[in-house]
Amino acid sequence: MTTAQPTDRVNADLGAPPWLAHYEAGVPSEIEVMEVPIDDLLRRTAQRAGERTALIFFDKRTGYRELDRAADRFAHVLASMGVAKGDRISIHLPTSPAFVIAFMGIMRIGAVAVPMNPLFVERELAVLFEQTRPKVSVTVDLLVPRLDRVAAEHGADGGRPGRLIVTGIQDSLPVPIKWLYPLKARREGRWNPAKHSERTPNLFRLLREAPGRPFPSAAAPDDLAVLQPTGGTTGLPKCAMLTHRNLVANAQQTAAWFPAVGADDDVSILCPLPLFHIYGMTVDMNYAVLVGGTLILIPRFDPEMVLKATKHRPRLFPGAPIMYQTLAHHPHVGKYDLRSIEACISGAAPLAPEVQRDFEAVTGGRVVEGYGLTEASPVTHCNPVHGERRNGTIGLPFPSTEARILDPQTGEPVPPGEVGELVIRGPQVMSGYWERPDETATTLRDGWLHTADIATMSDDGFFTIVDRAKDLIIVGGINVYPREVEEVLVTHPAVEDAGVIGIPEERHGEVPYAFVVLSPGRTASAEELIAHCRANLSRYKVPARIEFREELPKTMIGKVLRKELRKQVDAVADRANAASDGGAG
Repeated sequence: MTTAQPTDRVNADLGAPPWLAHYEAGVPSEIEVMEVPIDDLLRRTAQRAGERTALIFFDKRTGYRELDRAADRFAHVLASMGVAKGDRISIHLPTSPAFVIAFMGIMRIGAVAVPMNPLFVERELAVLFEQTRPKVSVTVDLLVPRLDRVAAEHGADGGRPGRLIVTGIQDSLPVPIKWLYPLKARREGRWNPAKHSERTPNLFRLLREAPGRPFPSAAAPDDLAVLQPTGGTTGLPKCAMLTHRNLVANAQQTAAWFPAVGADDDVSILCPLPLFHIYGMTVDMNYAVLVGGTLILIPRFDPEMVLKATKHRPRLFPGAPIMYQTLAHHPHVGKYDLRSIEACISGAAPLAPEVQRDFEAVTGGRVVEGYGLTEASPVTHCNPVHGERRNGTIGLPFPSTEARILDPQTGEPVPPGEVGELVIRGPQVMSGYWERPDETATTLRDGWLHTADIATMSDDGFFTIVDRAKDLIIVGGINVYPREVEEVLVTHPAVEDAGVIGIPEERHGEVPYAFVVLSPGRTASAEELIAHCRANLSRYKVPARIEFREELPKTMIGKVLRKELRKQVDAVADRANAASDGGAG
C-alpha cells in the first residue's frame, strides 16, 4: 500500500490544515489507497462475505458471490467479442443490477467504461461516440434503434460499427413482477423490447452461456477505468479520465467519512441516484462494494417507488436536495417508516436549510451537505455526519485531500474569509481530459485541480461556495451548459441569435430560460422552438420559457452577456414583488 497525497505537504506549505480539528472522532486525516483495481473490491467482499446481499431490486436479492461470478461471466463475454484491455465500452442503463454487472465486468477485463445518460438524444450520443469510439455498447432495449443508428455512423476503431448488448428492466425483476411488467408497460405505451439477434444479443442470456470460471483481473491501479462525460464552462462535451486508483481512493475516502459503519456491519444504502452519474457510481455502488453494503436499487427517482423501498430499512441515503424535498412533502410519506435512515450526504446542488430540516423531521437522521465534481471522482468536501456541521457550507476537505482558495488574478493563496477560486489536490483527482491536452493543462496545474468555483474558507477550515462555475445551470442536480442549448436553438431556421441562463424554480432548483432573436423576416412561436429543443436535447435541458428580443446584450467581441440577462430577469422579478407587496398593503 502507498500513502495517498500526504497531508504533510500541506503542513510544509501552509502549516497544519485547520479542518483536521473538526473531523468527527474516528475519521483519519489520511487514507492509504489500496493498490488494487476497482473490481478487486468486489472480489474481496465476495470472498469475505459472499452470502451477504449485494443488491436488492424490487425485492429480488443478489448476493456478493453471485455478483462477483456475474462480473467474471461478463468479462468472458466481452473477451469472446474481441474486447481487449483499454477498449472503450459505453453503458446506457438505468440504475439496476445490469448496470453493476456490466460495470464490474468491464473493469475486470481492463476495458474502459463510458457511462452515458439513457436520456441522451442522437445528437448528444453522436458527439460522445465520435470522441470515445466504443467497441461495444450495453444498453436498455428501448434505446436500441437510437444506438444502432449512432453506432453504425460513428463506429469503433477501424470504422466498424460498435456491437450492442441489450437488456430490459424485466430481465432483472423477480417473479411474478417479471411476468406482469410487460402488461403494465404496454398499457403505458412503453413496451417496445428489442428483438434479440446476433447483432443485439440479450445480456442475461450471454451471462448464462458464458464460462463460469473466474476471470483474472486485467487492470492495474493506474490504468484508465472510466471516461466520465462532463460539460465544462464551454459547454463542449468532454470526458474526465478517472483511473482505478481515483475510484478506489474516493470510495475509501467516503467510507472513512462514516466511521460508525464498519466493514462487517450490516448497512443498506438507498440508491435512486443514477449510477451513470459519477456521484451515484462512487457514493452508492463503489462505496457499497468496498464495505459489503446492500444497495437498494431504484431505476429512477419516483417518490412512491423510493418510499416503498424503505421497507428494506436503509441506513444511508445519498441524494440530491430535490429528492429530500419531494419525499418530505409527499402526501403519503406518513404511511411509511423512514426512521431507519441515519445519514444522508446531499450533493449535486446547494442544500437549503428548510429542506435539511424537513427531511430530518421525517427520518430522525442527519442530512449534511457535501461537494464534488466529476474531475475528482467526485467527492472532495463534506460536513461531518455526526460531528459539527455548518449549514450553508460544503464542510471540510475529505481525508488525504488538500484545498486552497487562490486569487483568480495572481494565483496566490488568499487569507481565510477572502473570496477566490477553489483548487484541490488529492488521490481522487482525474489524470486529465480524454484527448483534450489544452483543456487538461488549463484545469490541472502543478498537481492542483482548478474547479472554476468561487469560494471562501473560514479560519477554522470550513469551505463555502460563493458562486458556481460561470454560467452553469443545475437542473435537479444535473448540469446544463447554456452554450449547448444556445447552439441547438440557432440551428432552427428562424433563429438568428440566442442566450440561455438559469432561473430559480421550486421543484428543480433551476431551469433554463432562453432569450431568442429571430432572423429578419422570419417568424416562430415559443412552442415551436421548445419542440425543436425537445427533438435535439434531453428533457432537463429544454428551456422552460422562451423570451423574444430584438437584440441581446453583448461584449465588444460579440459574446452574449449572460450576467446582464440575469440582471434584467432579476430586475423584472423585483418589480413584480414590489408591486405585489404594494397591492397587499
